[in-house]
Amino acid sequence: MELAKVTSKGQITIPVEIRKRLKLKEGDKVFLLEEKGKIYFQNASEVALRDFQDEMCGQATKTGFQSEDDVVQYIKSIRSSSGT
Repeated sequence: MELAKVTSKGQITIPVEIRKRLKLKEGDKVFLLEEKGKIYFQNASEVALRDFQDEMCGQATKTGFQSEDDVVQYIKSIRSSSGT
């Protein structure tokens, strides 16, 4: 358990060990979640990435791709048609 002090402006310094575990660096944003009287916070970038991954889960199959090779071939066809 870590201890943080609240300033007169309502700010706290997140202890270094917690920043390391959450992969937080200067300028990062955090999500705060209150649940059953407890406050949780998470690295907002990781939450956004996880949410995006969850949203995309299964989309390749819905589009008709059966394997990773199908995706690679599709990308190659797009690149060759666009001249890159």
